[in-house]
Order: sequence, then C-alpha cells, then structure tokens
Amino acid sequence: MGDLLGEGSYGKSFFGFGQSAEIDIILDGAATRRTAEVKTEDGKKERLFLFFDGESLSGKVNITLKRPGYKLEHQGIKIEFLGQIELYYDRGNQHEFTSLVKELARPGELHHNTSYDFDFNQVEKPYEVYTGTNVKLRYFLRVTVVRRLTDLVKEIDLAVHTLSSYPEMNSSIKMEVGIEDSLHIEFEYNKSKYHLKDVIVGKIYFLLVRIKIRHMEIAIIRRETTGSGPNVFNENETIAKYEIMDGSPVRGESIPIRVFLAGYDLTPTMRDINKKFSVRYYLNLVLVDEEERRYFKQQEITLWRKGDRIRKSLQMAPVPVTTPTNGESDQVQAFEKIPTPFE
Repeated sequence: MGDLLGEGSYGKSFFGFGQSAEIDIILDGAATRRTAEVKTEDGKKERLFLFFDGESLSGKVNITLKRPGYKLEHQGIKIEFLGQIELYYDRGNQHEFTSLVKELARPGELHHNTSYDFDFNQVEKPYEVYTGTNVKLRYFLRVTVVRRLTDLVKEIDLAVHTLSSYPEMNSSIKMEVGIEDSLHIEFEYNKSKYHLKDVIVGKIYFLLVRIKIRHMEIAIIRRETTGSGPNVFNENETIAKYEIMDGSPVRGESIPIRVFLAGYDLTPTMRDINKKFSVRYYLNLVLVDEEERRYFKQQEITLWRKGDRIRKSLQMAPVPVTTPTNGESDQVQAFEKIPTPFE
C-alpha cells in the first residue's frame, strides 16, 4: 500500500528541473479531499486525490527559484488538465481524450518566487482511472515552464471514479447447462449487475448426474481487451476463486453460492473506452471429474461503482448501468471441456 505523497512531491523529474527552479502544484481543499488507491504499472499502489465527473479543479502553482538573485527566463508558463490512454505495446502514442490548457504567464523573466492561481471549471471526466496488463488510463495536471533548451515540467496524477445509479432492470441469471446424457445442472445468480461492495448469491441444482464429479469451483475472471480488428489482445486474470463443492453430488442436490466482492481489486465494467479497450467480468463455473477432466461455463456480469453519497457539487448525473447482450438463450447450454488445468 502506497502512502499519499505530500504537496509538491508529486510528479516526475526531468533533465534540468532541479538546477534552476522547483514547481509545486497545490490543490484547493487538499487537506480535506478524499483520496483513493490507484495501482501503478509495477503492481504497487499509490494514493491520489479523488475527483468525480463534472467536478472543478483549482489551486495554485508555486515556482520557487533555487538560487538567490537568479533570474529565470521563459517563453511562457501554462498548466494543462489531461486525460490520456496509453497502450503498452504502442508507448510512443498517448491518446488524449481530454485536454484543457490555461496560460499562467506570457514570455518574460522571473526574478523571485511566484504563485499563479488556476481553475478548471466543471471538468468532464468521462472514464475511470485504470491500470491494466496492456493499457493505462490516467488523468493528470501538467505545468510547463517553456524554455529555449529544456522545458521545466511538473505533473501530478489524479484519481477519478465514475459513479452509477442503481440499475432500473437487474434480472437474475438462470441457465441450464449440461453434457448430453451425463450431466444436467441448473445454476442461478440472484442478479446480473453488482456494485463493487455487493454479494453474489446463487445456487446450483443437479438435475442429472451420471459422471463422478470430484469438486466444483467458481471464479471471478477479469478480461481486458485492447486493440481492434486483427490486433486484438485479450488478457484474462483470475481475481478470486472458491471451491464450492467437494465430493460427488447426487440428483436433486442443491449447492449454495455466496461470494463477497468487497476486498477484491475490482473496477466497474468498462466497455469500449474511447474505442481503445474494454474491461469485462465473468463468473466462471468449473467442474472437475475423477479423471481430472474439467468443464466450465462462463457468464458475464456487470460491475458498477455506488457512491457513498452523490455530492451536490457534481453537475452531471450518474451513469446508468447497462446490460451486456451476450446472446444467451433459454435452451440448455453445453459445458465446454478444457484439457488444461484451470488457471
């Protein structure tokens, strides 16, 4: 778990940055603003100030000259609010979906420490921050002191969460699956859309059992999809796995399911984000027979973030939760057999 960086400690150091001046970005209300943990590319976590869609960003930019009597010549000073998607296999291209610029100073000279106020009013932040296997979505403030040779640059990353309203439709998932003349079961989950602190409740009912099942497990799978057309990359990650049955069931037996989502590293479902990537979640039901053959059935679920309270300062309405169209029918579905051990 990372610690919250102190004011003026955020950002990256660039060549020449420490030789002439130091830049600090101080956010208004930083002492009372909520923070959120955000995963970094190396798998660690850092705490960032938390914002929501439609919220304003304001504060001060402090430029401190490091040597008394030194004058800092510049070609202008600006601050930017940026929303950016970076695909790891295409690191040379950052895709900006939000870009706002405020000019802080015209070209000139700084002879003493200087502060500039900034204000980005009711900023649109349509997506949630995300760091995945092949993609990263980030929001950040960047201050640039433009110079002839090397610009002075300071960045601070910000966390953004997207809040959703309660779904109007949230039907249960009910499906019959089986292996012809060998196994026929019915499974049911209490709903198809879950908030990130929710509990998945369900049951599995055995209608026909003619093979010897050794155990059964259920897993939450996150599938990250990046790219498009022939250059699509899918990465599956097992977030949690539970053994829900040990031993062979008999006809008429019912197995309860209860999975607590709180405490896991989950994000809301993200579909076709800026036409760059998607993040979807699945419940994966796996049966293992006595000959170590494995059979599985996946069912997509929708995850959404419920706010502790929707703040009055937010101008934009929470996003409604939508239902995926997965083409499932009411007919009995077949189990898929997988020859390799479940990951």
